Amino acid sequence: MKLFLDDERPTPEGWHRVYWPSDAIRLLEAGGVTELSLDHDLGDDARGTGYDVIVWIEEAVALRGFVPPVIRIHSANPSAVAKMRAGVRAIEKLADELSPHREIRP
Repeated sequence: MKLFLDDERPTPEGWHRVYWPSDAIRLLEAGGVTELSLDHDLGDDARGTGYDVIVWIEEAVALRGFVPPVIRIHSANPSAVAKMRAGVRAIEKLADELSPHREIRP
């Protein structure tokens, strides 16, 4: 499944849309997410941001051997994009260290 987290943009064809980090995390936990596209600002910071999903994935990789999907960032918030991309790089590095024979992703 391709998972799209956003509060405003139209859902790309072939993607499953969620509006909140908790929904994205629930689907990631269930398995089967092959690609993930994240917005940062979701309209209610009390309910979380796209960065919260990055944090969850990093922890899941480190502590539970979670295999991360391909992660894309589509936020219009430049500082959040930089922070989220740094998180994605950390996830990829950690996943590679923990599973050196894992398939290389685009």
